[in-house]
Amino acid sequence: MATVEKSQSALWNPQRRTFTAGLILVITLVAFEAMGLGTALPTIVAELDAQHWYSWPFTVFLAAAAIGTVIGGRLSDQRGPALPLLLALPTFAVGLVVAAAAPNILVLLVARVLQGLGGGVQIVALYVMIGRVFPEEDRPAAFGALSSAWVVPALVGPLIAGFLTEQASWRWVFLGLAPLVCIGTLMLIPTVRRFGARSGEPSPQRRGLPLAAVGAATGVVALNFAAQNPSLPSLFVGLAGIVVIAPSIRLLLPKGTLLARPGLPVMVLARGFLAGLFFTAQAFVPLALSAVHHYSPTTAGMPLTVGSLGWTVGALWQSRQRNLRREYVVATGFLLVGFGIAGLALTLPAWGPHWLLFAFWFVAGGGMGIAVASTAVRVLALSPEGERGFNSAALQISDMLGQASLVGLGGVVVGALATATAPTSGVVPLDLVLVVGAVLGALLLVRSARDQTS
Repeated sequence: MATVEKSQSALWNPQRRTFTAGLILVITLVAFEAMGLGTALPTIVAELDAQHWYSWPFTVFLAAAAIGTVIGGRLSDQRGPALPLLLALPTFAVGLVVAAAAPNILVLLVARVLQGLGGGVQIVALYVMIGRVFPEEDRPAAFGALSSAWVVPALVGPLIAGFLTEQASWRWVFLGLAPLVCIGTLMLIPTVRRFGARSGEPSPQRRGLPLAAVGAATGVVALNFAAQNPSLPSLFVGLAGIVVIAPSIRLLLPKGTLLARPGLPVMVLARGFLAGLFFTAQAFVPLALSAVHHYSPTTAGMPLTVGSLGWTVGALWQSRQRNLRREYVVATGFLLVGFGIAGLALTLPAWGPHWLLFAFWFVAGGGMGIAVASTAVRVLALSPEGERGFNSAALQISDMLGQASLVGLGGVVVGALATATAPTSGVVPLDLVLVVGAVLGALLLVRSARDQTS
């Protein structure tokens, strides 16, 4: 499959600018919806008289996204990325409209399933499209733009959602995005028609993927429940989720992933492990700042915004590093995340200089920015065209499983060692273990790079 001609502008030359703009718009809208829902959800469940369903809009979305990710990867390999992408975006938009019109919580959950399916399919199809539209040396810039599309929603998404919820209706949090999703779809169509057809390269036959997708979705829900409800019973729920996931991993991830074999497997493993380390540490930052340093709910969440800014800076930095070996870039990301988590262990206790936490978490976000984009760049480079959908889906599945499993286990550890009013006796030991994990992750990537060059 031919790619467009090289230009001084990786993203904005005349042959790519419409696709780039559509790509950024679509991801920005998905991010706005993700960031805004948390702000609007208390009002939503109160108005629908469904307080006991509070976590389910997140849970069903996550499960549907896991299934959508696998479907999107398979369709992209078998039919090309055009079909799944042009099905996923309208599905996501319909989900927004249904959510806006939901008369009760069950309809809202159906809408969240549609949004999850659409979101899961579209991210994999967009990865495959990037592999076709951009030559290898320009893909870091494309994935940098993909990461940067999250920064504005992270900064203002909750504020806008809160304003709409208070001044108009929570329904506008969904409905206001639907027309813009349609515009983004129209912007992508010309390039999708040109580069989105099925390739001539055959796709390997993989049996059992639908069942494995359901297994992964069930396991992710169980792990997510354990993360949201840290307790001893939740530990058993999380372990049951791992038991369900285990046979699915063999089908959903490249062979050798859990053994960290050099090349593609270790990059997929690194993506999930790094996401798990970062988001596990971040999950307990607002709790510790509120309980120990007496931050307000608003200011306790500010480090998360600072981390998003660091993520964007890191993504933009890696987009200009075309000649660096990606294994070393990802290893650097692990070390920066480890440095940031070590800073949490120093600043979260009552005696710690809590104001330094913002700088530490900016650094950790920067590590995520350079590493997450780099895993995607490297996986596309190592993937035959007929397997880019499967391998891109594997990246997303690894990311989901890494977050769900480590955050869930982290919640159990903190719950066992500490209380919600005095969490540092659990959070600090957990953070120190995560730092060790980050160092081991970096060493693993360095060893993999050396094995491939020896």
